[in-house]
Amino acid sequence: MKILVINCGSSSLKYQLFDMNGEKVLAKGLVERIGIEGSRIKHTKTGLEAVTEETPIPDHKAGIKLVLEALLDKKHGVLSSLSELNAVGHRVVHAGEKFATSVKLDTKVMDALKECIPLAPLHNPANIMGIEAVSEALPKVPQVGVFDTAFHQTMPNTAFIYALPYGYYEKYGVRRYGFHGTSHYYVAHRAAEILGRPVEKLKIVTCHLGNGSSITAVDGGKSVDTSMGFTPLAGVPMGTRCGDIDPALVGFIAETEKLSFEDVDFLLNKKSGMLGLSGVSSDLRDIEEAAERGEPRSKLALQALAYGIKKYIGAYAAAMGGIDAVVFTAGIGENSVAVRAAACEGLEFMGIELDNARNAIRSKEAVVSTDSAKVKILVIPTDEELVIARDTKRLVG
Repeated sequence: MKILVINCGSSSLKYQLFDMNGEKVLAKGLVERIGIEGSRIKHTKTGLEAVTEETPIPDHKAGIKLVLEALLDKKHGVLSSLSELNAVGHRVVHAGEKFATSVKLDTKVMDALKECIPLAPLHNPANIMGIEAVSEALPKVPQVGVFDTAFHQTMPNTAFIYALPYGYYEKYGVRRYGFHGTSHYYVAHRAAEILGRPVEKLKIVTCHLGNGSSITAVDGGKSVDTSMGFTPLAGVPMGTRCGDIDPALVGFIAETEKLSFEDVDFLLNKKSGMLGLSGVSSDLRDIEEAAERGEPRSKLALQALAYGIKKYIGAYAAAMGGIDAVVFTAGIGENSVAVRAAACEGLEFMGIELDNARNAIRSKEAVVSTDSAKVKILVIPTDEELVIARDTKRLVG
C-alpha cells in the first residue's frame, strides 16, 4: 500500500511517500515559496541526492502537480503510474471540538474544517487548499485528515476551560485546544516501546521543542494537559512567540506604544520569544553561539526557555500524581544538548537525573538518564508523517 503524506503551509508544501509494507519512505520533498518569486521544489528519492528545480508555482494546485510529476519522474521518481497511489493523508492543524481522531475526508468534514478557519486563520486555509488541490488532481484517491488538535481532545474540562464568562466557550469555542498532537502521540507511544512498558501504565511529559514549542502531560497514553492554548502562542518562550504572559500586557503595550491590536498581536507572535529576548535570532543555534561568546541577553533567553520547560515538567508531574518519563523531541529537543541539560538541572529531587555523557547526542533515539534515575529521560526524533500514514492506512483499509 502506497500512501502520500502532505503537510501544507500558506506558502509551502512538505510531502513524503510511504510504502506501508515495511513503512519505508520512498521519496520526500518540499515545495517552497508558493505564489512568491523564487518558488522551487526540492525532491529526494531515498538513496539518491536531492534535486532542486526553480519554477513558477502560482498556487497549491500547481504545487501538487509538481509533486506528482516528481514522483513519476523516470530518474528520480518512485511511481510508474498514479494508479499506484492508494491514499493521501493530510496534516490539518485545527479541528476544534469536532474531531477527536483522524477521519476520512468528505464534503461534510470539509465543511467542518472551513468552520474552524477562525480558530486557525493562518493554517487551516492552507490545509484546505492542499486537500482541494489533491481532490482535483486525484479525484478517485481517498484522503484522510489527521489533526494537530485531536490528541488533546482527551483533556478534562478542568484543564481546557478558561476562567472567562462561560458563554464565550459555548458561543465561540474559547478554550485550550493544544497543538503538535501528532508529535506528542508518536513520541509518547515510542517511549513506551523503548522502555518495554504499556503506555497505559505510564505517566509521561513530552517536550516538543522547536521554533514552536509545546509540552504535554500524557497519562496512560492520553493527553490530560498541554502548554499551548486557544492558539499556539501560549506556553514556553518560542522562536518568535512570547509564550505565557499576563494578558493585561496586551492593553498596556497597545496604550503606551500607541499600537493597534493587530500590531500587538504581530509583536507577540513574530517579534517576541527567543528573538525578542536575545535580540540576535529566532534560531536557537545562533543564540547558543552568541551565549558562548558571552552575550548576556542570549544567555538569558536560554535560561528563560530552560526554566519554562522545567516549570511545566514539575506542574505536569503534580497534575498526573507522578511521572515515569520525560521525552525531548523536535528541532531543539532532539539537538540541543545544553537545553536538555538545563531543563533537567535541579529536578533530581523528583528522580530526574541526566547522564551528561549519554546526553551528548543529536537527532537519534536514546535514553539519556542515569541507570539509577527513577524517571527515565529520552530523546526521540519525532515522526509525524509516519503517524499520518498509519492513520490513513487504518482508515482506508
